[in-house]
Amino acid sequence: MGTAQIKALLGDQLSDLEWKVQAPLIEEINQLKKDKNAIILAHNYQSPIIFHGVGDIQGDSLLLAQEAQKTRADIIVMAGVHFMAETAKLLSPEKKVLIPDLKAGCSLASSITGADVRLLKERFPGVPVVTYVNSSADVKAETDVCCTSANAVSVVESLGVKKVIFLPDEFLGKWVATQTDVELILWKGHCEVHEQFTREELKTFRAKYPGIHIIAHPECPPDVLEEADFVGSTSGMIKHLFALKPPKVVMVTECSMADNVRVNLPETEFIKPCTLCPHMQRITLEKIRDSLKFDQYEVLIPEELAKKARASVERMIQIPRGKFG
Repeated sequence: MGTAQIKALLGDQLSDLEWKVQAPLIEEINQLKKDKNAIILAHNYQSPIIFHGVGDIQGDSLLLAQEAQKTRADIIVMAGVHFMAETAKLLSPEKKVLIPDLKAGCSLASSITGADVRLLKERFPGVPVVTYVNSSADVKAETDVCCTSANAVSVVESLGVKKVIFLPDEFLGKWVATQTDVELILWKGHCEVHEQFTREELKTFRAKYPGIHIIAHPECPPDVLEEADFVGSTSGMIKHLFALKPPKVVMVTECSMADNVRVNLPETEFIKPCTLCPHMQRITLEKIRDSLKFDQYEVLIPEELAKKARASVERMIQIPRGKFG
């Protein structure tokens, strides 16, 4: 897609001044991609200029990693956070995976370590461990099977047991517990974006915009999910919106996602409770350009660790995404 097409697609989301700065960077990045046989994976929470402007594959973290596997690219640049780059490396070990900013982390992923998981397994011997894909390779390596927010219920029930250790997102785990009879042992990990939303905030939107449709990510607190009209993963929310096409909607998740979705849903008005992920915002066009130009910063995982972590991700991939994704 040329820069003129990108500008037309984004419409009023960029001023003329911003565009004068960004357009040359987009052109330089696209040329570097050709020269180096590279692709850019753009997560749903990236800014529209990155998501639509330079992203070759767009979506949630698992989809990005899976689709990158299918390409013939030599280099993968993750426009997302570190655990996502690790997951891409696990599924494409022969490719060079780059993260444009080493500080692009995740409060949820950093809430638990592999050592923590080993202690939990000692405390609950024989209880299988299900870990949200929003976690480090170190934690995945101690896990029986990973899950996404889309297939978490399916993964938990696929084990055929009465009890599982579910890590690390407490709110996602509490939501999963409402959808299954399996007992979940939870960890108090939270997403610093989603934990900020409140039921009162959503009630304010309902009062101000009668008939508004509220959709929420299951990483939000339980009372927020109770107030929502629909709960689903990032991919599930997008599918739901395209099927329903409500006149007005609030997406209770990282607010860049609403900007990205509304590009293709012009008939829907997006009322935004704008909460940005500070880690996602570390990724910029300048840093993507430099990452490609100087091969920085490469994500490496020790082979023995990668082997164990990869197994838990591959087991997850065999399980359907479920009705929530």
